[in-house]
Amino acid sequence: MQKNILICPLEWGLGHAGRMIPLAKKLRELKNNIFIAAGEEYLEMFRKETEGLTFINFPGFSPVYSRFLPQYLVLFLQIPLLLFYILRDNHRLKSIIASYNIDILISDNRFGLWNKKVKTVYITHMPVIPFPRYLRFLEIIGIRLHRFIIKKYSLCYIPDLPGELNISGRLSHGCVLPANVRYIGILSRFIDCGSKDPSKAETSPYNTVILSGPEPQREIFKQKLIQILKDTETATVILEGKPLKQAKVTGSGNIISYNHLPASAMKDIIKSSGQIFCRAGYTTIMELISLNCTALLVPTPGQTEQEYLASYLSSKGWFDTVSQSKLTDRVTVSGNKIVQNDEIIGQSRVLLSDALYELLKD
Repeated sequence: MQKNILICPLEWGLGHAGRMIPLAKKLRELKNNIFIAAGEEYLEMFRKETEGLTFINFPGFSPVYSRFLPQYLVLFLQIPLLLFYILRDNHRLKSIIASYNIDILISDNRFGLWNKKVKTVYITHMPVIPFPRYLRFLEIIGIRLHRFIIKKYSLCYIPDLPGELNISGRLSHGCVLPANVRYIGILSRFIDCGSKDPSKAETSPYNTVILSGPEPQREIFKQKLIQILKDTETATVILEGKPLKQAKVTGSGNIISYNHLPASAMKDIIKSSGQIFCRAGYTTIMELISLNCTALLVPTPGQTEQEYLASYLSSKGWFDTVSQSKLTDRVTVSGNKIVQNDEIIGQSRVLLSDALYELLKD
């Protein structure tokens, strides 16, 4: 039976929209009506990557980040504003559900989007919200608060694999999970995405920088890499990830920047790269793994989730990592990393299929 499904990504970086795109496409393939509710930049990303969806302007909480203070401290100071948005979102959600006859709601980490009148799904890759090491004893508070939120939803999806072959480590395997939690495998725009140029198979002599995350750290990261790479013999491609800007190419010296690219073209560039530099955002990591590509992960300073993921995946031998303060022209990416890509993708297909069957059955 055809259902009306509302998808609402968190607005803390376009990665949350990116990982909802394959989910939206899959649900659309299953003959459901898909509604996307978010701020304009996030809606534009869906418009460029999908067809046949309905878009609703429903911006969520977008935190302010600092150039100097640790991100966890800045976020802590914004908790009152976050609570306001949770209440506001929950109130407005009622009218959206009524206006569009929504049957199923999927919330990617937007805490306030639960409703008892419809089936609801909460998506997160970190039931355990990591604290700095010296505050680790406080993590139990975050775990219990997050568990309280998860239990308000019909189901909770974790985009990862159960067992040892996982990406999130202790972020989703470090505590007892509520009974409504399901692992659904990794979500990537590049799984089942055709190439713009199927002939491209070998790596090319250029570096690729994938930008993500909020300002001002996004621009700081970009400028630091430009200073390191601008005088090298190897060309550098920068993927800006700015869907609201006109799709155009700019260049200066051996640096080429793309405001935004469709998934097929982005896939070709990443697959053909000699070296890749990027943040340790979870969606970026899932997409690289889906392409069997390694990279140098540079965590956003003070963002404990990224710092943990970079360290964890480096210890597995899948990626290299360095802190932003130690990023220099002497840092390179090892090309002999081995990721069990086929097994991860194979398990992910099965897990997602099983989860959606459970979700859609009456």
